[in-house]
Amino acid sequence: MAAVSGFVEKIKYRNEDNGYSVLDVSAGGEDYVLVGTFPYIGEGEMIEARGTMTEHPVYGEQLQVETYTIKTPEDSQAMERYLGSGAIKGVKAALAARIVRRFKADTFRIIEEEPERLAEIKGVSEKMAMSIASQMEAKKGMRHAMMFLQQYGVSMNLSAKIYKEYGDRMYGIIKENPYRLADDIAGVGFKMADEIARRAGIVADSDYRIKAGILYTLYQAAAQGHTYLPRKELFSQASELLKVEAGQMEKYLMDMQMEKRLVIKRPSRGQPDLDKEEAMDSDEEDKLNVYASTYYYMELNVARMLHDLNIKGHEPEENIQERLSLIQKEEKMELDLLQIQAVAEAVNSGLLIITGGPGTGKTTTINTIIRYFEAEGMEILLAAPTGRAAKRMTEATGYEARTIHRMLELSGVPGEGGIVSTRFQRNEENPLEGDIIIIDEMSMVDIYLMQSLLKAVTVGTRLILVGDVNQLPSVGPGNVLKDMIHSGAFNVVELTHIFRQAAESDIIVNAHKINAGERVNLAKRSRDFLFIKQDNPDTIINAMVTLMTQKLPDYVHAKPLDIQIMTPMRKGALGVERLNEILQSSLNPPDKEKPEKESGGIRFRLGDKVMQIKNNYQIAWEIRNQYGIPLETGMGVFNGDTGIIREMNLFAETLTVEFDEGKMVEYSLKQLEELELAYAITIHKSQGSEYPAVIIPVHSGPRMLLTKNLLYTAVTRARTCVCLVGLPEMFQAMADNTVEQRRYCGLQERIQEIMQ
Repeated sequence: MAAVSGFVEKIKYRNEDNGYSVLDVSAGGEDYVLVGTFPYIGEGEMIEARGTMTEHPVYGEQLQVETYTIKTPEDSQAMERYLGSGAIKGVKAALAARIVRRFKADTFRIIEEEPERLAEIKGVSEKMAMSIASQMEAKKGMRHAMMFLQQYGVSMNLSAKIYKEYGDRMYGIIKENPYRLADDIAGVGFKMADEIARRAGIVADSDYRIKAGILYTLYQAAAQGHTYLPRKELFSQASELLKVEAGQMEKYLMDMQMEKRLVIKRPSRGQPDLDKEEAMDSDEEDKLNVYASTYYYMELNVARMLHDLNIKGHEPEENIQERLSLIQKEEKMELDLLQIQAVAEAVNSGLLIITGGPGTGKTTTINTIIRYFEAEGMEILLAAPTGRAAKRMTEATGYEARTIHRMLELSGVPGEGGIVSTRFQRNEENPLEGDIIIIDEMSMVDIYLMQSLLKAVTVGTRLILVGDVNQLPSVGPGNVLKDMIHSGAFNVVELTHIFRQAAESDIIVNAHKINAGERVNLAKRSRDFLFIKQDNPDTIINAMVTLMTQKLPDYVHAKPLDIQIMTPMRKGALGVERLNEILQSSLNPPDKEKPEKESGGIRFRLGDKVMQIKNNYQIAWEIRNQYGIPLETGMGVFNGDTGIIREMNLFAETLTVEFDEGKMVEYSLKQLEELELAYAITIHKSQGSEYPAVIIPVHSGPRMLLTKNLLYTAVTRARTCVCLVGLPEMFQAMADNTVEQRRYCGLQERIQEIMQ
């Protein structure tokens, strides 16, 4: 291991997001290049670093730093160099020379202990003297904090965040209640706080620990789609996490409710998430639902805002029918009775839900509603949860549709050191300027996004929600569309008639058969619904690769990367992880001209198809013209967005992904945990998307994953052709498996409470 000790002459490159830097360091008359993560080092500071000397093919010899310390300058020359480097705001080289010439080796002690004496120097006022001292103290405090936190296993980047949040209060918090970090600091979860607490000697049954563990369990449940947990299930999961008896947690529920961290509700009769048998067998105390207060008030706010929008109109039916007859004549089309009902309800409802499966005329109905209100000079806004869904909506209607996030104008809020948070610019104070708002693919909308949308919709604006209630629920918490429909509080029109043109598609016909529990003839020769029988995972994979690379591209007039393999599972022989590794080697094999980077067991390579796997509201994107000049900028990349790696710079440790709509997003290589390969994706992640062709492996797996609505969702993602490869008996087992993974959500109950 090599060591370098010297002065930072120049910071050649710094990524402000993660502190990754390239430094020019002067040491003993020699110049060195140091590469690593240095969150708070400045030019002129003295560094002592250890690491591995490497030879970069372009930039030459450099030290890959593994550990380092920032040393306090100890002689007059070093002090002058540091003070004059720009590290201390307001001190230039000439002033630094005068200060050191006056106080010599005692300079730093004077600054720390007698800063008022700096005013003895020409050009230094008392105010400036105090500023110099406070800056020196802050930098010293940061260094001490970083050293203190390293003994608890905290990274340098996170140490900087913690010190910035708490300052010197940090030391008391770490020793008394490190679980506060999980509440206050982005990037610190319960498990990290728990490890810090363990190293700090905090006992396993600490009040702080148990309360933090209960909240963590509820937040983890939200990641699985739940907005609350029944008390019994909460205690079971928290007990397993904390290794503490469930009985020890009881006393904390009331405390946490008084602290407004929890809301505890007794379910009303008929609540759909509580089985009758469970209700009879449970004790009264077990009939309690426990919310993290955030999710309870989200549901309550959504229910209240829906109630306020649910206004009834009084347009005479004969007027509506007359206008509809004219539109049908002009467009040379004929609506069925349910479509006519949907348009009439849209005219006389502040809030309307239109649901139906593929081929039932949802798009025609939307287009007719648009024509109706456009003729009255009304402003119409169209949106969908994802870029792909918005693009399809635009193509189907001829009107611009945006993602909900773009419609609500997600943007960054400047703070100290750059953008620190994001928010929707459209909200209750700055609502959307539209008379009619139509949202498609509503099954994908979770409780977070629904609350943000409703905040931006003023009472009197018509809100029309369109979706297929039989699709999988949202990735995020809640079951918004289904809860709204089951509440019985709003006008709902369910389109059921499959139109003649749609009935010619076996994709649509078979999707409805799957949903209705009818048998699908897998032996039928079809242009768009193919079943290829294969017995084992390896032959299934070979068949899928052949379909994706050779058979389907010309047939559906698409590139191989536009064709999507979708599987129910992440793990196993036909899981996403194994399939992506195999498909990457076929579709984007290693090439000395293509840089690559390994992260978390995944090798990312230039040209790879990738997916964002968590919402990142703070990351910036830009749409560029052919010359690379940004035409449009914005914030946010979301769970399920897919794109292609277009650039990779291993020296700067960045890569750029092009997502839908031409959005270019630059990632630090330290952010790769937000991405995964997407040659194959889970069916859950396909929601809201449509592909020229989809390929679905059908083989054995966990019964809870091989369900009817999963199969239905997968089949309906194909536009031109769906290919299923595997065992016919497993296809039938999936079609027969009507079990749906339970979601604990209370929006239906909140709506019914408010509507009473």
